[in-house]
Order: sequence, then structure tokens, then C-alpha cells
Amino acid sequence: MLLSTLSFSLVNLCVKILGDKGNQFDTIQNYPVHELVLFRSVISLSICIFIIRRLKLPFFGNNKKWLLARGFFGVISLELFFYTLQHLPMAIATAVQYLSPVFTVIFAIFMNKEIVKPIQWIFFALSLSGVFVIGFSGTEHVPFDPFWLLVGVCSAIGSGLAYNSIIKCKDTDQPITVVMYFPLISTPLMIIISLFNGFITPQGVEWLLLLLMGILTQIAQVSMTKAFNSDNAGRITPVKYIGAIYAALIGFFIFDETLGLYASLGISLVLLGVLLNTFLSNILHESSKV
Repeated sequence: MLLSTLSFSLVNLCVKILGDKGNQFDTIQNYPVHELVLFRSVISLSICIFIIRRLKLPFFGNNKKWLLARGFFGVISLELFFYTLQHLPMAIATAVQYLSPVFTVIFAIFMNKEIVKPIQWIFFALSLSGVFVIGFSGTEHVPFDPFWLLVGVCSAIGSGLAYNSIIKCKDTDQPITVVMYFPLISTPLMIIISLFNGFITPQGVEWLLLLLMGILTQIAQVSMTKAFNSDNAGRITPVKYIGAIYAALIGFFIFDETLGLYASLGISLVLLGVLLNTFLSNILHESSKV
């Protein structure tokens, strides 16, 4: 999970450099979100097809309805998240995306018959209040439009729906098939959007950054899958939130992003609510085995 978290953070770094709105990297072209998603998807799709054919798995899987849902909601979530990375400080964009477990549990009530304890709603409210507090940070050291906070929340909602779709497929399809459905849907969609909105041809080091973005994404997803398959999710999940520290360090040292009081407090509230819910879920899971 540590490798997965580090890889995702480096992917986010590549995305922010290639879509830099502050012109800190004036030698690198400013790529639109749909093109970044396209390059990421093409590389991921190529790797997935190679593995699926080598393992001789059914190419389109079995539970096609929920595989398609996983791909559709995943595309929406990623596209919106890439927008927040371009318009918000990296630590804030990452922290808001960490609301996804909150929405995963909420949607699981209806989609997977999840039982939620009353205290969990307090933890959910704690995390959501963190986003409200972050909204005040736009007047501090790094001004930004609070609209992008809303976009980030929508991205987390999309992730929550995608994760529940994945749960629907856990007994019917292999993890690599589930992973493949994201680029399988996003690649043709992003090609069409790129054709209508123009296509930026990569130059020099940009090829390397785009290639790294795709390869690191695959490493992150495979590492995360292996982590969840090797131990209890309640013990593994908290490690994921070390990504918030990575994001803050990258933002500070590379993009000169200084977090003020409201931003720091808001990020802390988001992470605290999510972690408390994770620990409680782990306790409930262990007690159910007794």
C-alpha cells in the first residue's frame, strides 16, 4: 500500500506539471484534462489487454452491467479529479478526493445492503465539515475558486459509486478485468473529445511524463489490489492516507503551495473523519468474526 500511495502521488505530480495553470514550467505545454486522461487510459488499456490475453480470461468479463458502471463512474471521477489538481493546491485536491470512502459507505447502504452505525454519520459529518472549512482558505496564502471544491466533492461521489460497482464484481470477475473497464470506456470517449477540441502533440520530456503517468498508475492499482488481497482492509486502508503527506510535501517544495490555517484544519478534519470511520469499520469486522 505504501508503494501504491507513492505511485499515485507521483501520477498526480505528473498531471499537475502537464496541466500547470501557474506557468511554473514554461517549457512544458499545458495539456487539457481529456488528453491527460486519454494518455493514461491508452497505456493502462494496453497493459490490461496483454495480461488478460496471457491469463486467457474472458475479455469482456462476466458481470457486464456492473463492469460498465465501474468504468463509467470511474471516468467521471478521474476527469473531475484531474480538474481539481489543475485548479487547487495539491494537498487540498487530494484531501477532498479522500472523501470517497464516505460516499462509498453511504451508497453501499442502497447498493450492497451495508449497515451503518449511528456514530459513523458523525464521522461522515466531520469529514464533510472539513471541506466547508477548506473553503475559507481561498482568502489565505493560495487563493482559489471554491467552485473547484464542489468539483472535488463530485469526483469523490463518482469514486464512491465506482467502488460499489467493483464490490458487485468481486465474486464474478478477476481484478484485472475490473481495472480494464475504466480505460476500455475512457479511451474512445477521450479520443472523440480530443478530435473535437484539438490535440496537443507531446514534445521531448513530455513523452516521458505521459508514459510515467500511465505506468505508475498501473503499478499503483496492482499494488493496491495485492495489498487488499493480503490483509484486512481495515488495517490496510489507513496507510493510503499517507498520500496526504506526500501531496503537501510535493505542493510545498515543487509548486510553492503554502497551506494556511483554514486549509490545514480542513484537511485534518477530512482525514480524521475518514480514519475514525475506517478504524470503527475494522473493529466491527473483527467482532463479527467472534
